[in-house]
Amino acid sequence: MSPVTVQAVVNGDQVKRSIPPNLLLIDFLRDEMGLTGTKQSCEVEVCGACTVLVDDEPVSSCCYLAADIDQRRVETVEGLVGTPFHNRVVEAFLRHAAVQCGFCTPGLLLTAKAMARREAAPTELELREALAGNLCRCTGYHSVLQALAEVLGSEGPA
Repeated sequence: MSPVTVQAVVNGDQVKRSIPPNLLLIDFLRDEMGLTGTKQSCEVEVCGACTVLVDDEPVSSCCYLAADIDQRRVETVEGLVGTPFHNRVVEAFLRHAAVQCGFCTPGLLLTAKAMARREAAPTELELREALAGNLCRCTGYHSVLQALAEVLGSEGPA
C-alpha cells in the first residue's frame, strides 16, 4: 500500500505526515505524535478510553483511520490542558472523587467537552446517555456524573 499524506490540526498545531492508509488514528496519535493520553483498551469501539474529538465530535480512535482526519481538527486530552474547561473539570473531579485509576478519564473528559458544546445544561438522563459509551471499572459513575453536572451547570445525581 502506498502512503497517503495527511494534513490536519491536532491540538491546535498544523500537522502534515505521510502515513500508511490503514493506520488507525489511535496509533497515529500515540506513535507518530507522542500523544499518549489517548488510551487503547477494547479495540472494538466499546469502552470509550480512546475517545478523541474530530471536528468537535467524539470518535473512537481505535476504529477510525488516521487518513480520515485529513483537513480536519483533532483534539486529544493533551489539547485540553490549561483551558478553562480543563481547569473546571479537574477541580470538580477532585472535589467529587471522580477519578480512581484514571484510565477512562481522557475519554470521559472529551465526551463531556463535546456535550458541553451541544447542551447548555444537560439533564441527568442526557449526561448518562452521553457517557454510555465510556466504561469505568472504578468509580461506579455516580461521582463522575456529579462532577460533570457541576461543570456543565446541570442537575446531576443527588
